Amino acid sequence: MKPFIKWAGGKRWLISNPVFEMPAFTGRYIEPFLGGGAIFFHLRPNSAILSDINFRLIEAYQAIRDDWKKVEGELRRMQRLHSKEYYYQERSRKRRALHKRAAQFLYLNRTCWNGLYRENLRGEFNVPIGTKDKVIFEDEDFKEISSILQGAEILSCDFSETIAKAREGDLVFVDPPYTTAHNVNGFVKYNQNIFSWEDQLRLKCSIAEALENGAKVILTNADHDSVHQLYSDMSSCVSVGRASVISGKATSRRNTSEALFYFGNRGG
Repeated sequence: MKPFIKWAGGKRWLISNPVFEMPAFTGRYIEPFLGGGAIFFHLRPNSAILSDINFRLIEAYQAIRDDWKKVEGELRRMQRLHSKEYYYQERSRKRRALHKRAAQFLYLNRTCWNGLYRENLRGEFNVPIGTKDKVIFEDEDFKEISSILQGAEILSCDFSETIAKAREGDLVFVDPPYTTAHNVNGFVKYNQNIFSWEDQLRLKCSIAEALENGAKVILTNADHDSVHQLYSDMSSCVSVGRASVISGKATSRRNTSEALFYFGNRGG
């Protein structure tokens, strides 16, 4: 099943990559940077802990898990009303009910420019309208999405709190925010704005803690020397090639790579 949210850095491309290997695990699936949840929806685990620092994103997951019919109904209403004028009206509205906030989040995600999520200094979503006008997709099954999410604990918190829950038998999939556009030049300077080097250091400590507790960990990160060196005492990395989709213009996109790390025994 594909993700119901378009999110920067999504990992749908990784699932079908021949380099990627999913380790066997007997416990919970844990993902502390949830985003679109491509790996989670591919695995469909019976038990999971899912989290993200973006509470609006997490609310959307919680609302669909708990009452998908209300969310879908609100989205269908928004589909009927969709227009440029309605988009900007909705972007400025403050919704009170959880299912309406979730539907609003999805509506803006699907009709804004390039599926981008961005807030101004007041914490207000401020992405302009895009070219797509589909709010509900024909092959979308919110009932099934809700069913898959039933076994998931869904939280909005710092990644360290989520990874700290990992125990023996669990699998932790870690996909922190980073850009591959500056893998060679300016990596630390550019990425500092979205995931600081101090955050990278904290992440390494959290991964080490999860391993001590008996969990297995998969990490994706920027394919950069500083990241390779950071984890050189724990694991070697696999460089995974992919097409860059950082740019909104197809002519500006190019091939790039991301780093893939496996920690812990890959067997059962």
